[in-house]
Amino acid sequence: MSNINLLATSGLTLDEGVSLLYLLAAVLFILGLKQLSSPKGARKGNTTAAVGMLIAIITSLTEIHPSSGKVILMIVAVIIGTVVGAISARTVKMTAMPQMVAAFNGVGGGAAALVSIEDYTRLVSSSHGIVLAISVVFAVVVGSLSFAGSAIAFAKLQELMTGVPITYVGQQVVNGIVLLGILALAVVLIGFTSSIALLAILLVISLILGIAFVLPIGGADMPVVISLLNAFTGLAVAGSGFALGNTVLIVGGTLVGASGTLLTKMMSDAMGRSLSNILFAAVGKVTVSSAGAVGVSQDQAVRSGTADDIGVLLAYSQRVIIVPGYGLAVAQAQHVVRELADLLEQRGVDVKYAIHPVAGRMPGHMNVLLAEADVKYDQLKEMDEINDEFKLADVALIVGANDVVNPAAKTDPGSPIYGMPILNAEDAKNIVFMKRSMRPGFAGIDNQLMFDPKTIMLFGDAKESLTKLVAAVKAS
Repeated sequence: MSNINLLATSGLTLDEGVSLLYLLAAVLFILGLKQLSSPKGARKGNTTAAVGMLIAIITSLTEIHPSSGKVILMIVAVIIGTVVGAISARTVKMTAMPQMVAAFNGVGGGAAALVSIEDYTRLVSSSHGIVLAISVVFAVVVGSLSFAGSAIAFAKLQELMTGVPITYVGQQVVNGIVLLGILALAVVLIGFTSSIALLAILLVISLILGIAFVLPIGGADMPVVISLLNAFTGLAVAGSGFALGNTVLIVGGTLVGASGTLLTKMMSDAMGRSLSNILFAAVGKVTVSSAGAVGVSQDQAVRSGTADDIGVLLAYSQRVIIVPGYGLAVAQAQHVVRELADLLEQRGVDVKYAIHPVAGRMPGHMNVLLAEADVKYDQLKEMDEINDEFKLADVALIVGANDVVNPAAKTDPGSPIYGMPILNAEDAKNIVFMKRSMRPGFAGIDNQLMFDPKTIMLFGDAKESLTKLVAAVKAS
């Protein structure tokens, strides 16, 4: 309270002080987003936005009368949330980061829906404008959809359920009927009656639509879905901000909605697919070939090698490009791959990392993973920046990536990933493909690059294989 009292004694009213602090919080949100656009400023951006949120929370508490028991409940909730968030952030593994993002996003959407429901209970017993009713209903629908959709995304990424698309006959028709039901209820609640029972039904139907919305989407497309649901959550928060008359909720929610929408568009472009194709094409649904095998080519052979041989090849190369993927994160091998890169650089080898925009399970997954291992930022090269350099590379070392280097994206019009921009790993003089097995990626298709005469397969856990490569380079 002291901050507000200080503002009041300096000539500002309480409302003016609150507005100024909300403005400061909004500015910090925007500055934090700007800093997050670069790996160098990402950590500072996170801190900047967190300070803005702290200011917003404290300021919101000061708007409630000191005698209100709600203040104590809110402080307790803030403490519990802080403890849970801090422990989660400290203990989560990088492989589980997308799941945590999905979970936190779902919690945000659910919170926005619940806040709006609580606000609606006050509207029932009082006269209210149509704009306020629209904002409440909108927040309930979108927040519930985001909550349920994020829960399914979490379950798919955590492998609590299958990651392949779940479809059934007439699915789009059923979803359309559910959507029409939501629209009809929304019209009734906004324009004709105020009913808690109808609002509860609307919430349940919105949850059903959220589940049905994400079920037919494959695991490979989950990063795009999470980004889209994040935008939904932002819009729901903005809607609840209108219902509560809270400026910082409106500003913060709008920022999240806008940035999530832009990120979704950028990721769709990076995959060379439209958003409608990602959401409705069920890419990643495994199909059985005529030979009876799933995702396996029966008439092609691969060339496998040993860590000792590949270590010598790397040690006597001039240029090596490392292509990290989800397999690197699963094996927690980022520190070992940096050790290998450091050894090669000591021998005069030029080492760079090729980062595909949708490698991993969330935007920037590989950047964050390698930053954790203290890889230099100037070694991380985005796809457009590095693609022309593959033809000059002696070795393209692919660590756990698959679909992002699959030539089918350029050569096979019938492929579900056709048109997706990929890393030109096939242009390198030698290709080393590190994988546990010949299983296809999340798109559910074979990668012909594995059968390329220039490709050497090194099977096994990425961390173990990289450790053997480190030993082989040292012995060369």
